[in-house]
Amino acid sequence: MNIMKLSVLDQSPIRSNASPDVSIRESIALAQACEGFGYHRYWLSEHHSSGAVAGSAPEILAAAIASTTSRIRVGAAGIMLPHYAALKVAEQFRVLEAIAPGRIDLGLGRAPGSDGRTALALNPNSRGAADMFPTQVRDVMAWVSGEPLPLDHPFRTIVAEPRGPHAPQIWILGSSNYGAQLAAWFGLPYAFAYFFSDGAGATEALHLYQTQFKQPEPAEAKPRSAVTVFALVADTEEEARYLAKSRGAFWGMRNRGIYIPLPSPEEADMFDFSEDEKERIAASQRRNFIGTAPEVAARLHDLAQDLRLDEIAITTAVYNPAARTRSYELLAREFGLT
Repeated sequence: MNIMKLSVLDQSPIRSNASPDVSIRESIALAQACEGFGYHRYWLSEHHSSGAVAGSAPEILAAAIASTTSRIRVGAAGIMLPHYAALKVAEQFRVLEAIAPGRIDLGLGRAPGSDGRTALALNPNSRGAADMFPTQVRDVMAWVSGEPLPLDHPFRTIVAEPRGPHAPQIWILGSSNYGAQLAAWFGLPYAFAYFFSDGAGATEALHLYQTQFKQPEPAEAKPRSAVTVFALVADTEEEARYLAKSRGAFWGMRNRGIYIPLPSPEEADMFDFSEDEKERIAASQRRNFIGTAPEVAARLHDLAQDLRLDEIAITTAVYNPAARTRSYELLAREFGLT
């Protein structure tokens, strides 16, 4: 069933009763395993001041993964651009490109990946920075590719080193129509965070992207759309549902505005959710892709057909690291990646 590219989105989830730094080393190990399974790319997310996610510096983790793999594409999904200067981001990813030529992705997002106070700590000048996102994207595109900035740009003569024959592939990430239309305007690939909103708004956003895509000059690029979904695969349906209890409890607490380390399935059973909360968790679980490999692969195939996708990136949060690796392995086998 190899109808599209299958990739990975890793958020480096923090597990209960485990030190957060362990999550980073687990990400490196998982990336190496997923390269062996045949996945196309390995994306890393950016979150800050979170008790749930350890991945705060995807550009650094990407360097570690790029230097310990040989084939899989590696990058960020994404860099939250309003926190940073466009030149510095371009320089970081030019260095990554020098480490792993032809294998680096740079996903750009506008969301803070944190609360407003943390965003201010990351960039004391962040007020109004999100409004500058299109301008920042333009500048990053120029500096990453080596193309000239506009004639009246104050930094036109500045270059992002190290230059070389390859350039990172830039993506726009989002979960609304804004990102989709921006990607279409710049003629860039677009990835929709399907898992973040349980798919709400995906159809409209992807339709806007695919119909408004502006052909860049020279006319080489075509619309390339992807979604990131939560998927969990196990040898049996029963085991998959058992493992998914961790995600369910995490999601229930997230709906309360509380971000917690991923609990074990046994700990998840101890959470005191109301009947309404339990139904919301169950509804979210139904919209996620949980089950055996044939079941999940069939649903992903249908999603790709419905949304006209070129690629699906899988994010999987499981308390047991071996079970998480096993999930990616079973899905890769079902799709014939290996």
